[in-house]
Amino acid sequence: MKANNSFKKLCFAASSGGHLEQILMLRPLMKKYDSFLVTEKTSYQKNNPEIRTLYLKQVNRREKKFPVLLLQNTISAVKILHREKPDIIISTGVLAVVPLCILGKLTGRKLIYIESFAKVTSPTLTGRILYRFADQFYVQWEPMLKVYPKAIYLGGIY
Repeated sequence: MKANNSFKKLCFAASSGGHLEQILMLRPLMKKYDSFLVTEKTSYQKNNPEIRTLYLKQVNRREKKFPVLLLQNTISAVKILHREKPDIIISTGVLAVVPLCILGKLTGRKLIYIESFAKVTSPTLTGRILYRFADQFYVQWEPMLKVYPKAIYLGGIY
């Protein structure tokens, strides 16, 4: 990722599970800068004492409560952005963090999105949404450049 020292604070945003595992591969970057993590609150989460963590509601677009949960996460995203004032948001997705990423971009933050390692030839829904907003969009497999022609391929983050 292109980095410069003109920024002061980084927000790392990912849902739980594999997306969280991917963003945690960027721990060296988290330790190098003033950073915090935003992820979903789940019953199976593990504490990560290395980085300050803030939580959003877990969202599944197939649930009946989906619109309410997404609205709650949007309100939480506004509060997080106002309180934390990150300069850059780095995300591996998915749905729970989309409001944070879009609101961050709309309020002047830089957005860096890393498409899922699991996606080799087809896009994620989150990737399709955030591709339009991202200042830098990374793919972890070279064939994904056909899907996202303006993306940057540097290999996997694993």
